[in-house]
Order: sequence, then C-alpha cells, then structure tokens
Amino acid sequence: MYEDKTLVCKDCGEEFVFTAGEQEFYAEKGFEHEPQRCRNCRAARKGASRAPREMFTAVCAGCGGEARVPFQPREDRPVYCSECFAKMREE
Repeated sequence: MYEDKTLVCKDCGEEFVFTAGEQEFYAEKGFEHEPQRCRNCRAARKGASRAPREMFTAVCAGCGGEARVPFQPREDRPVYCSECFAKMREE
C-alpha cells in the first residue's frame, strides 16, 4: 500500500527517505503531513530546545572515585559513578 518516498529536508536541503513503514506509522497516529526535516535535523532541533542539565560532583560510594550526577547528592544516600552503578544493576 505504501511505497518509500524521497523527500528534501527544509533545513539542510539533503534528501532523505520517508519509508513505507514510517508512512504507515504516520497514518496510524493520524498525522496528516509528511516530515519536513531529515532525522539528523529533527534530532538537532529537538535537542536545541532542552536546557543543559546541571551536573553535580560527588564521591562514589563504590570505588571512591568521582561521580558526576544530575541531582544534588544528599549525605544520607549513597551516590555511585556510572561504572559502579552499571555493575550494581547487573547483579
């Protein structure tokens, strides 16, 4: 029913493919218009609207190294670096 279409990005001017699967998804969701931007430009536009996260530094409760986290650490709760946190999730 649907066939891949080649569209031109209105931001960068590059061609991109609007696949049959994407067209079906758009139809299921009730979207009436085709995308006007390629995947990279959509991602850049989406990311530009977000404010950068404030990061806090703490001492990792697992290895004692530096942990950078997106929340204000509290004294009564342990904070882990990315590596130690990943190890804990595996267990």
